[in-house]
Amino acid sequence: MSGLIGEYYCKLDTKGRLSLPSRLRSQFPEAAGSTLVINRGFEKCLVLYTKEDWLKETEKLNAVDDFMSPEIRRFKRIFTNGANILPIDTAQRILLPKKLLEYAALEDEVVLSAFGNKVEIWSKELYESELDVQSDELSELAKNFHQHRSNPGA
Repeated sequence: MSGLIGEYYCKLDTKGRLSLPSRLRSQFPEAAGSTLVINRGFEKCLVLYTKEDWLKETEKLNAVDDFMSPEIRRFKRIFTNGANILPIDTAQRILLPKKLLEYAALEDEVVLSAFGNKVEIWSKELYESELDVQSDELSELAKNFHQHRSNPGA
């Protein structure tokens, strides 16, 4: 799902189903079929992947040896906790698991933020709060990002 873009304001129905916008669906590779994987995000959001991209994420996890490290084992456990395979129904909807709805405080209005190989699903309120940034803070974030990019091991 590399190269996804867009921001989509949507509503959940009373059963926790989310209609995937057609402009977003059209960006999914045909090989993704009618199945996605959902997981918790690092912030209070959910993250959608194609199954292929989810397997790439778990390959990265498995590449790190956890034999002697309780912290690494715990991170792997926490990161994969809540991961679910979601079928896309004939109405182009996915049913979000109740446990994950609660984790991300998703109720009615949600925002789908697509970038790279994933789609983040946010409550509208939390998403707008996350993006509420002053120009000086944005400059500092950009500076830190650039430094990290220049020195990824630092």
